Parts: sequence; structure tokens; C-alpha cells
Amino acid sequence: MPQLEKALSPEQQNDLLSVVKARFEKHMSRHKGLLWKNVQARLEAHPDKLWSLHGMEQTGGEPDVVGQDTKNGEYIFCDCSPESPKGRRNVCYDREGQEARKTNAPDNNAIDMAAAMGIEILTEKQYRALQEEGNFDTKTSSWVKTPPAIRQLGGALFAHRRYGTVFLFHNSAQSYYAARGFRGSLNV
Repeated sequence: MPQLEKALSPEQQNDLLSVVKARFEKHMSRHKGLLWKNVQARLEAHPDKLWSLHGMEQTGGEPDVVGQDTKNGEYIFCDCSPESPKGRRNVCYDREGQEARKTNAPDNNAIDMAAAMGIEILTEKQYRALQEEGNFDTKTSSWVKTPPAIRQLGGALFAHRRYGTVFLFHNSAQSYYAARGFRGSLNV
């Protein structure tokens, strides 16, 4: 896989910051007490993170700040699109699952895509915390970080919201569906 340039042009940076700022201001309940000027300064100081945020946006994630790490001051961005990001669906859980498919293997997998974007796939805890902010994945589902013990047995975890409740399920890591993708997080 070729190495990608991890820098945005000034125009791309401005466009991205404009979109993310508008989302930040529209959904203030997700980040009470945080100021956009501080978030923007942090983003501008870390262009590699801005590149990752751009990837989240380009694949339909609608990233927004969902908190701040009290230990290191990093802002926590998460995919806040109503449904699992469209540009990250139809993928197996990881490369091992993808390679285990005998026929009809998808082009990619959630773990490798997240790594290539410089983001982390959400854990179950992060996924449930996101669901406290709204109703996400009511028509889709999202892979979540799977504990090694489950993964070693061939399984992988995904979650979604139905009937006003967040459900966590398992599937084989090689499975993939048009309505299943993954959500990511990025600390800046």
C-alpha cells in the first residue's frame, strides 16, 4: 500500500475547520464548557490530526468533539453521523477475517481502515457513551473493538440501537454487510 501524504492544503484545512466548527456550534450539548477557539488552536498545532479528521469527514463520519481528556487536555473527536459512516461500510472486522473469506472478500476491513486514517475504532464503552448523546445506528450497525479472547475464537463484536436500546452482538470477523461499518475516535 503506498504511503499517503498526511498533510492538507491551506484551502482544505480552512474548509474542514469551517465544517467542523459549524457542527461544533450546532451540537453544543456534546461538549459543554469547551470553546471552539481552543479546539481549533489544538487542531492547527497538530496537522497530522487534522489530516485524520479530514479522513473521518470524507468517509461520512461527521466528526465532532465529544469531550476532553482531563489528564492530558486532548480533545476527543468521534464520528457523530446518524448512521455508521457510509464510506466505511461493507467491511470485515480485520485483515485476518478478510483473508479468511473464501469467496466475495470485501476490499477492506475496519481495523486496517481505521489505522490508515490514524483513528481508533470505538470500544464498547465509547460506543455506549456516544449513544448517550443521541440515537445513532438506528438503521445500520458498527463494529466495535473486540477483546482478544473473543477475536482468537474467530468472533468480532458490533453494536446498534433498536427499540430505544443499544444492543451488542457478535458475528464472525469475516462477515460483512452493506449496513455495517465502524465508528472511530481521534484524540487531539
